Amino acid sequence: MIRYKSNWLQLLLLTTLVSMSCTKLKENENNKLVIGAGGSASAGSQLIAAYNDLNTVMHGQDEIFSLQENTTDECLVPTRAGDWDDNGVWRVLHSHAWDATHGQVQQVFSNLGILESDATTTLALNPTTEQAAEATFLRSLAQYYFINLYGQVPYRTIPNYNTINASPVMTPAEVVDTLVTNLTGIIPLLSASNPNYAANPNAARFLLMKVLLNKQAFLNPVTPAAQVAADMQEVHDLGVAIENSDQKINDSTIGLTTAYFDNFGPNNGGGRSDSAGGESRENIFVYGNNGNATNTNGTGNGAIDDRWMMALHYNSWDASGVYGSAGWNGFSTIADVYTAFDPTDVRRGNVAYPAGLANTHGVSPISGLRVGLDSGAQYNENGVQEMDRRGNLLSFQGPVAETETDLATLEGAGIRGIKYYPDYTQYTGHAANQLAIFRYADVLLMMAEADLSGASGGSAEALSIVNALHAARGASPIAAISLVNTGNLYDPTTILEERQKELWWESWRREDMIRMGVFLIAWDLKPADVGTTYILFPIPVAQLVANPNLKQNKGY
Repeated sequence: MIRYKSNWLQLLLLTTLVSMSCTKLKENENNKLVIGAGGSASAGSQLIAAYNDLNTVMHGQDEIFSLQENTTDECLVPTRAGDWDDNGVWRVLHSHAWDATHGQVQQVFSNLGILESDATTTLALNPTTEQAAEATFLRSLAQYYFINLYGQVPYRTIPNYNTINASPVMTPAEVVDTLVTNLTGIIPLLSASNPNYAANPNAARFLLMKVLLNKQAFLNPVTPAAQVAADMQEVHDLGVAIENSDQKINDSTIGLTTAYFDNFGPNNGGGRSDSAGGESRENIFVYGNNGNATNTNGTGNGAIDDRWMMALHYNSWDASGVYGSAGWNGFSTIADVYTAFDPTDVRRGNVAYPAGLANTHGVSPISGLRVGLDSGAQYNENGVQEMDRRGNLLSFQGPVAETETDLATLEGAGIRGIKYYPDYTQYTGHAANQLAIFRYADVLLMMAEADLSGASGGSAEALSIVNALHAARGASPIAAISLVNTGNLYDPTTILEERQKELWWESWRREDMIRMGVFLIAWDLKPADVGTTYILFPIPVAQLVANPNLKQNKGY
């Protein structure tokens, strides 16, 4: 791993490396970017535009979330009579049957390109050192998702940021080298005092951990090679650096949040004075929703309400007195995911939240919603069971089909994921829940995985980390830990299952399953894949036509 010893060398390397985004760099004045010269107003505005790009691609239920979750056992969107059919666009994700014309595959590719382009443009507009480091982080984040989802990364060099010529495309090896070099280079340049809704040193460390952990899967996603011990040691050491950093999250030292769902509630960013739950100590990098139209850094408030609207039934809340405005009644999980939890594990949820607001019915005085993986009868704030639109008592039940046809159960089939408790003051407006993009608990699990994969801590330290997490989450301790059980996705003594329990619906499941070699096996409502086509998404047809440097992925 590259280490830097002086500020002038940091700046020299950064100006060269970020300007090219490829492995071998030509040293000439035309491909160097001079930074630290005072910055410009245009660079600042362009950087805000790049942060704003995260709003769509990270918040949207049909963006990265869908590609990373609906393609796995963790999430699906059943067709309920005519609801959520959308010409089968959701069903083909869970069953692994999409093609190169899939709309979500196309729009995510396009939106990642916008993020990458806006970050690159920032780097071309005489940014300050801090602005350049933040833009490099955002550019790296886009490139991370490009290689993760599509296996290829189109890019622009900074001198050619606005050319109309076809973009060059990096190979997987070039992408990994570029990400490792650039993220390592910006860690000492990012301000440690940056709030968690801006790029900060721990955000760069976190993303670098992800790159190194997924490196072998990026290089060969079908059959990843064994992890390199030095890479795993670096993952572990970066985690230690995050643990020991002086980053403050909501004026608290970084650590595990006492109440798990406070990481996702309306007060997770510490900006709410009412009884909306506690503050998070874990959210290292977020989209900084604060309940207003504009956030402190000038970005627009994001559509965090998508995260509860997509799962809740139309009648889950009736503040207006007229049913039908509470949710979209779509996204569910399979019963196997729910039943795998230890009943005492608070991460499964299905409980009143915030606890201090629970009334005698065990529900919030605002609505009867139970946060977490919500299963069973659904009640309003008065403890009266709600009904679906056909007059049936509403209950979220585990068994669910890709296409529901029974009129008595089709609206209630499927356990719902309510990770983000609604901000009832801004239910479908400018909600205050910050979107947790990088979280400290994930750091711990990446460290444990690295220990099992070649880092010096070994299985003993990995087990200690997992059991410490169990203690914090109310789950029973385990006696042993391994990476994966390919014969049982829900083996409670594996890192893969621990990651599912901790990080469900946080947009990591697909890459975890690929890294562990189980993405192509069968699970509920999906048979085992024939061939390896669906390891990567296709390059959208329009992109292939526009850029001959892109090559279609195998099988499409």
